[in-house]
Amino acid sequence: MAEIELKTAPVDFRFPTTNQTRHCFTRYIEFHRCVAAKGEESNECERFAKYYRSLCPGEWIERWAEQRENGSFPGPL
Repeated sequence: MAEIELKTAPVDFRFPTTNQTRHCFTRYIEFHRCVAAKGEESNECERFAKYYRSLCPGEWIERWAEQRENGSFPGPL
């Protein structure tokens, strides 16, 4: 049986507390800024995607995607 390796985002000293809400939001924004700068096909942005997917609840990601689509996303992209 193959081993499953679980990973999450590395420690980021900008977010020293156990509440990772801001960390999640920042990684989500970093991913979308990276994609905007380097394009959808760039593999360089994948690490940011892994980080926000491991930190953010799925419901938030879905809501943010809808907000981005309709132009009401609250963050700077």
